[in-house]
Amino acid sequence: MGARTSATARQKRLGVEVRRMRTSAGMSAEFAAGLLGVDRGKISHIESGVRAISPERVRTLACNCDCQDERYVEALVDMAAAGRRGWWERYRGSLPQGMLDIAELEAHAVRMRAAYSMHIPGLLQTSDHALAVFRVVIPQLPEHEVALRMAHRVERQQVLDGPDGTRFVAIVHEAALRMQFGGREVARAQLEHMLKRSEQDNVTVVVIPFAAGAFPGAGQTVLYAEGAVPQLDTVQIDSSHGPDFLHAEAQLAKYRAHLDWMERIALSASASRDFIRDIANDL
Repeated sequence: MGARTSATARQKRLGVEVRRMRTSAGMSAEFAAGLLGVDRGKISHIESGVRAISPERVRTLACNCDCQDERYVEALVDMAAAGRRGWWERYRGSLPQGMLDIAELEAHAVRMRAAYSMHIPGLLQTSDHALAVFRVVIPQLPEHEVALRMAHRVERQQVLDGPDGTRFVAIVHEAALRMQFGGREVARAQLEHMLKRSEQDNVTVVVIPFAAGAFPGAGQTVLYAEGAVPQLDTVQIDSSHGPDFLHAEAQLAKYRAHLDWMERIALSASASRDFIRDIANDL
């Protein structure tokens, strides 16, 4: 398998896990290279994600590293398996890599939990709301770029649809609900759309009202995507330069604690729907 010109966040993550498995077993890169029948340089490329590793080589490495967690190994094998290209690949070269990485992360997540202080979750946004958001980007986007982002966002939202829609818990602060992106009519339609989405069996929306006071991570947008096994969980946070993906255990534990705290102080799902409906009716 040849080297890639660049690696996706998921490909990099597989490389990180391969390296973790190797180093945890005290195996040198030279030994791993001989074991897998590749030269030493290719091991570093595999571990950086720029070169693919076959499912068979994942199993060989796991066996020789005495990795006995079968579910973890099979999850890595699935990551290494060549499958059909995801829908987001149609946007490669047209949209920033980070946007494609987010779509890929969502598509492979078993369950997602997210917190939003100033924005409506992207997976729950209407087209008009998203349009208003994309039009306040600096530097300003040309219309064809806005159209691409809109189409990409709509396709992302399909992860919530159908009988196998991914389980999604959105923790939304009252401030986000009161932001009138696009004006009053657009804001009202957005809240009504979120209410409709929240009635799906796989979608839960809970609200943190202003009265709840302080909580950790206030102001930060966080997506916690659960992988096939806990070791493959990922946190995605937004920044001005694009999305960041975190997966060190200490980082995962910190953000799990943040989200747990926020869920504890949020209104129940039923009370949250009433709260959102009241805001919508006031617009």
